[in-house]
Amino acid sequence: MAKVQVSIENEYMDTFNEEPFSFEMKELIEKVVEAACDFEKCPYDSEVNVLITDEEAVHELNMQYRQIDSTTDVLSFPAIYFDSPADFSIIADEEEEMGNSEYFDPDTGCLMLGDIVINVMRVRSQAKEYGHSEKRELGFLIAHSMLHLFGYDHIDEEERAEMEKRQDAILNNIGLTRDAE
Repeated sequence: MAKVQVSIENEYMDTFNEEPFSFEMKELIEKVVEAACDFEKCPYDSEVNVLITDEEAVHELNMQYRQIDSTTDVLSFPAIYFDSPADFSIIADEEEEMGNSEYFDPDTGCLMLGDIVINVMRVRSQAKEYGHSEKRELGFLIAHSMLHLFGYDHIDEEERAEMEKRQDAILNNIGLTRDAE
């Protein structure tokens, strides 16, 4: 099993001088990221960066990088553009051709999957709206975003259904069901 390094920056804590959640956020995020990598059979040691922040920061990032003037619950910034979702042959092909790859961090040797930005306020409000815990909502958003980092999308109904199936499987594999606390 490949190892996963997860770097978490808690900007929310820095801004509001309080932890965003009552549960161990770092442990949950690492568990979901690892479960997603295992589920998608990522053959490389990998790294993912996660930023925990507020509504305003997500709005600014959404405008800056996607030219969308609104906030959202999670943003995903993939470092790899897969030809088809989770098809790691693009990386192997580049390594074979060039002897090295732009996809790997030269310091750690890990495959750089990308960045995830979580909006704390949306985690809280959506947990209430959907009738489950904040822990489950954060896990869902991390799983959803990880699938985006692996090249999945939900532009049409078929893609949406496939992502939803995979999200549920990842969360079920670690026991993070809708009724989980």
